[in-house]
Amino acid sequence: MKGTLELINAIKIDGKNIKKLTYDTDEITPELFAEAEGKKLKATKVNGNLSGAMELDYPLHLYLGIASIVAVNPDYTFEDVARIKGHDVVEVMKLGRNFIVRSEESLDDDSDEQSETSPESTTQASQTSKGKD
Repeated sequence: MKGTLELINAIKIDGKNIKKLTYDTDEITPELFAEAEGKKLKATKVNGNLSGAMELDYPLHLYLGIASIVAVNPDYTFEDVARIKGHDVVEVMKLGRNFIVRSEESLDDDSDEQSETSPESTTQASQTSKGKD
């Protein structure tokens, strides 16, 4: 998923006030993912994931959102983008969350196919007798 994030609060990168950040979660590499995890661990001073599931690891989501920005802006560093503040933090976190947890919009529309998470019916179809009057 790629796009442009318009910041509420500009950040200064290389002496310029930046109000728009391009991102692309499809450009997050294993190295950027690992770097995001490392930055999260350093910022939270916690070893591992206390939530037990990466879908609930909000600090990781934030740093993955930053990784999606750094991935397509080679002149930016994690430290540059981490200068965001206010509601912009939540918006960047959403980028990382959507990378981890696919949103409904990003799923293919195969309405004829049964969902993987839908249980199969255990009710037997009723039998009818043919030829009886």
